Parts: sequence; C-alpha cells; structure tokens
Amino acid sequence: MRVALATCLHKPEPDPDEELLVAALARAGLGPRVLAWDDPEAAWHEVDLCVLRSTWNYPHRPDDFLAWARRVAGVTRMLNPLPVLEDNYHKSYLARLAARGVAVVDTVHLARGAAPELAALLDERGWSRAVVKPAVSAASLGTWRIDRAEAELSQQRFTADVALRDTMVQPYLRGVEEPGERALIWIDGALTHAIRKTARFAGEHERVSEALAIADDERELAEAALAPLAARLLYARVDVVRDDAGAPRIMELELIEPSLYLAEHPPALARLVAAIVARTRE
Repeated sequence: MRVALATCLHKPEPDPDEELLVAALARAGLGPRVLAWDDPEAAWHEVDLCVLRSTWNYPHRPDDFLAWARRVAGVTRMLNPLPVLEDNYHKSYLARLAARGVAVVDTVHLARGAAPELAALLDERGWSRAVVKPAVSAASLGTWRIDRAEAELSQQRFTADVALRDTMVQPYLRGVEEPGERALIWIDGALTHAIRKTARFAGEHERVSEALAIADDERELAEAALAPLAARLLYARVDVVRDDAGAPRIMELELIEPSLYLAEHPPALARLVAAIVARTRE
C-alpha cells in the first residue's frame, strides 16, 4: 500500500509531527512518501492513500488548493475526505456549528469587500477588545488584535483586510491568557489528549505545554461538535477557550491540516499509525 503525507513546498513553519509520523509509518511497513500539494511533479495517481498534513500555505491560494484536492480525490483516497475539506477550509463553519447549538466564540462574519466601521461594530457587540482574522487561514496568518480605543486608527487596516478576503471579528477573551487556549486532539474515534497553547498573532511563534488531561465539559463540547462527522474522520483538533463565565467555547474546529502534538503524547502517534494501517486494509 502506497501512502503519502500531503505537505507544501515551503512550510511557513516546521511540522514537529512529520518526522515522527513518517518514521512510525515506516516501522509499520507502509513506506510513506511526503508530497507537496503545490508540487506540479508530484505523482498522486501513484498513491493509494493521501493523508492531509502540513498543507499550511493553502490560504494564499485557496482556489488552487481546492482544485488540487478535487483532482487528488478523483485518483486516490484522501483523509480526511474531500467533503470534510470543502466544508472546513473556510471558517464560516463556525456559523453552522452555532446553528446546531454548539457553543462557539461569538463571531461576526464579513464577506470580502463588506467592511463596516470597526468602532461601530465593537460598540454594537460591547467588545472592548477584539481579534480580526481571515476566514481562510492557517498558522495565525493575518490575525491581529484591536482595542476599542484604537479602532478608528485601525479602520484603514481593517478595510484593507476585508477588501482582500472574507474576514471574521471575534471578541478577545481573557481566557486565552488564563487558563489558556486548549487544543483537544481527536484520533480515530476518541479524544487522546490536550495541550495548552499561548495566544499568538501573525508572525509570532507558537508555544505549547506538555500533554494535559481533558476536562469533562471540554470533552462534551468537542464530542458534540464532531458527532455528525466522527465516522468519516481520521483526525481532528478542537481548539477551545473559556469565556468570561468559565464555559468552554470552540475557537476553531481543525479538520484539514492541524498539528496533532504527537511528540507531547506518544500514545496518540501509535493510535494514528494504527488507524492509517487499518484504512489501508479496507
């Protein structure tokens, strides 16, 4: 069985999971290849299973990325599968989660070109501090924080962002600092571990904790978010933060190319490899 891990030609940052996963798959006898989605020479038709991993530059070329994914899904099996990718690459999925009653961070979704007055938006929502981010993003690309007092001075930047791409505005929750944003890792039907991430914005490096236990209310929230998709997923990451009342809310539901923090919890690596091996036998 020929297995490929999908990456990109020039990663915006290193992928700590890659070396561990390649080595573990090799030990399992799969002889994995690492191929870049944006490499025109990559022979995807020679691959039996494509596992999406560090395709982290796709927000710069989302239409090309979708076209690539559709081509590859036509010649081999892709995990996570194409319909999941199509539904998850644009963060409008947060609105669909909210419509299902899943607790997400309050989000204003702005279509490209539709930039309101930032100060008025914050006042309407009662937000003293907010975060602006692209609706198609990875590795905190284009993400910045704004205080209400600086909203008028930041209007030009805000308007320029929305002129380029669909954009989201969310309240800045104190919970990202303490107790901190937490990433819940889900592999092949089960949550395996969590890590604490420091808040970061464009150009900053991510710092993470050791593996942590998952709180009961976090687990309930993550499982509710994943329930309709669980049977189709190889992996997922649910990023949560606690609101001012202490309740967990989903910041992002990462189903395409999330870091899974395998070094922080080796049993998760073993579970992922076993799941890939099992799928090569289906």
